[in-house]
Amino acid sequence: MKALTEGRYRGRDGIWAVFDLGRNAELRVGILEQDIGRVVMRRDGGYRLDRGWTIAPGGLEPSFEGRLRDSTEGFSCPEASVSEQEGRIQLEAAGLTAVITLSPFGVAWHRKGEDRSFLQDRPTQAYFLSHKTGALQHVMARDEQERHYGVGDKAGPLDHTGRRFKIDAVDPCGFDAELSDPLYKMIPFFIVDGPTGAHGVFYDNLAVGEMDLGCTIDNYHGPFRSYSAQDGDLDFYVMAGPSVPDVVRRFSWLTGGQAFAPKWSFGYGTTSMTIADAPDADARITDYIEKCRHHRIPCDSFHFGSGYTSIGHRRYAFNWNRDKFPDPAATMARLKEAGMQPVTNLKPCLLDDHPRLKEAMERDILVKDGETGEPAVAQFWDGLGFHVDFTNPGGRDWWRNGIQTALLDYGVVTIWNDNNEYEIWDEDALCHGDGRPFPQSLARAAQPLLMTKLSYEAQAAHAPGKRPYAITRGGSAGLWRYAQTWSGDNETAWKTLRFNLSQGLNMSLSGMFNIGHDVGGFHGPSPDAELFSRFVEFCALWPRFVMNSWKDNGIVNLPWMHESIIPQVRDTITLRYRLMPYLYTQMWRASRDNEPVVRPLFYEFPNDDSALIVEDSFMLGPDLLVAPVLEQGKMERQVYLPEHEGGWFSFHDGRHFDGGQTITVAAPLGRLPVFARCGAMIPVTGQTSGIDPRTDTQRELIVFGAPQNDSEGYLYEDDGDTTDWRGAGRLELHVQLRPSQKNCVLSVDTKGSYGPAFEQIVVRPVGIAGEIQIRGSQGAVKIVQGAPAFPQ
Repeated sequence: MKALTEGRYRGRDGIWAVFDLGRNAELRVGILEQDIGRVVMRRDGGYRLDRGWTIAPGGLEPSFEGRLRDSTEGFSCPEASVSEQEGRIQLEAAGLTAVITLSPFGVAWHRKGEDRSFLQDRPTQAYFLSHKTGALQHVMARDEQERHYGVGDKAGPLDHTGRRFKIDAVDPCGFDAELSDPLYKMIPFFIVDGPTGAHGVFYDNLAVGEMDLGCTIDNYHGPFRSYSAQDGDLDFYVMAGPSVPDVVRRFSWLTGGQAFAPKWSFGYGTTSMTIADAPDADARITDYIEKCRHHRIPCDSFHFGSGYTSIGHRRYAFNWNRDKFPDPAATMARLKEAGMQPVTNLKPCLLDDHPRLKEAMERDILVKDGETGEPAVAQFWDGLGFHVDFTNPGGRDWWRNGIQTALLDYGVVTIWNDNNEYEIWDEDALCHGDGRPFPQSLARAAQPLLMTKLSYEAQAAHAPGKRPYAITRGGSAGLWRYAQTWSGDNETAWKTLRFNLSQGLNMSLSGMFNIGHDVGGFHGPSPDAELFSRFVEFCALWPRFVMNSWKDNGIVNLPWMHESIIPQVRDTITLRYRLMPYLYTQMWRASRDNEPVVRPLFYEFPNDDSALIVEDSFMLGPDLLVAPVLEQGKMERQVYLPEHEGGWFSFHDGRHFDGGQTITVAAPLGRLPVFARCGAMIPVTGQTSGIDPRTDTQRELIVFGAPQNDSEGYLYEDDGDTTDWRGAGRLELHVQLRPSQKNCVLSVDTKGSYGPAFEQIVVRPVGIAGEIQIRGSQGAVKIVQGAPAFPQ
């Protein structure tokens, strides 16, 4: 590659300050919002790929054809001024300033009123391009005290400083949650937190790349970090922060936000390849339903592994194995009658003997080998195959028809988009591009994104008025606009608990708010009773709670797999359902406010240095601290409770603890340590046998302690799947707790006209000596004072 170190200012072009860097490279710097800047490079007068699918500011949905790279639609583009002085150009708009040095060329970003830049290009060669291969690199200066987060579903510790990651996607079944790389998703986004506050950088490039967050040390340069790509365009967005929450919310907004899934999808669900692979699969599903009833285990969804599509040992999209499932519609109806929504796995690769392969080839809907004109060959599970091209309108129509006629028409409600990493390694692979073809190497990750978008829209068209729910394993930034995702095919091991936690936190900081982990571990040995119980506890309060496994010995991870701990497993699942009103409210806030549901402790307590290094606990929303047991043989654990006025309360028994200290608590099997901070108002339900808003007739608001300052909380209710969740179809309660001389005052503000099945909300105090006086609008329900949650 060639270093581009000398710049010449060419003037303004709309919002852009334009610079010539030589070698036919033009760099543009613009300010899109008061806290978002953008740098984009054209080479040889154009772009390698003139469109993208990740950017969707404020939910402005891009089409299947993509959003033009030059578009600024959806941004306010505040008026900016430019000044020139002594080899420097200063571009300034409300809240943000870019200072561009011409020699050596580099950009430094400043927040309003701050002299020190929060982000600065490396002064010794910051921009590189290759005219032979299309490769590029961007290098930034790095402060030794900075910490790095994000980059999607990457393995290892929470702080990525000193790591190098490949921006690529494969199918790493049984991956090592500490060391494996790459995994499933391609998200070149990172957050930096340090002496100048926090900022984020997102590269809108879907080619294979690399993120170096301080792994490389070079004596000729100071500390630095870099992003490089094998091809594509240098096009990056700078989010000014200044806090980590500010960056996370802005990145979520930039990429379209999190889809609000139906309520049933947050209940416990199960799947196993072994069940759907079995010759008597339909009977095993009936047995599963009966065992849930027998063991009193609530289950709101059943996810079909791909075995339902099998012919012999191979899998074929849109095929139903009628030996295993003689009447698929009857199977779906039986599941729904039991309260379990049916979800089906779907893979985008057609094997070389697929019954409909000839039809697909005649329709010309597969990713091509641009050299031969034939479909591009890829290795898949059961042999060689060919991938459907979702940039081809004919391919999308064919796939949509398959979803409708082979799945939705039988009663399937949700598509689980799986094995969609698009491992086509043919360098000549060509995408249709809606009539403007492009090499697949420029946008592999766009295919799973569009596959998921298509499944989301097919469900929406099939059931108007109901919120769709899609799942995807692979994809790029923006996948959260449509889907829930998870950390992938994890290994059954104690180590997995520890590093799935930090992996999940970084996924959450990267915009994936609806996430979870395969309960019990997908791959590897079957978990013993202790590890299985700890897996259930660890996963119980993440948004996605699905037991998913494939074991060589054929033993399925199921709630009753170890008879000795069935009560403990049931108690843990019951805890999740009891907290469902709180969890559902947090998911609503994730979609409405771009707030992550699962958060590292420092997200809520940025001024607590001890909270900064905690990686074995997490915050669920703003008010609950969850501390799962992650080590073998431990029946108690140490928990750090961050500094907080009024301290903390055990959710289980109301015991009070001061903040800013590490405590030791008992944690026998089935007991997940959970703590509420003082002033928290946690809504709970008595409906723990499954999710059904029509019969959910009891609601409590547990108030933990009298805060020294005002505190607030929310409760969101609806029918569970309305598309009118922002309008009249909702019931939204904003509650504020104010301390007074003797009593606390609980103020309630109600919006929306939804009428829930419960008629009142009972306020249950914890650790409050006086009364709670209730004021404000009552709306569809009454707020009444109740007895203490934990009577002395």
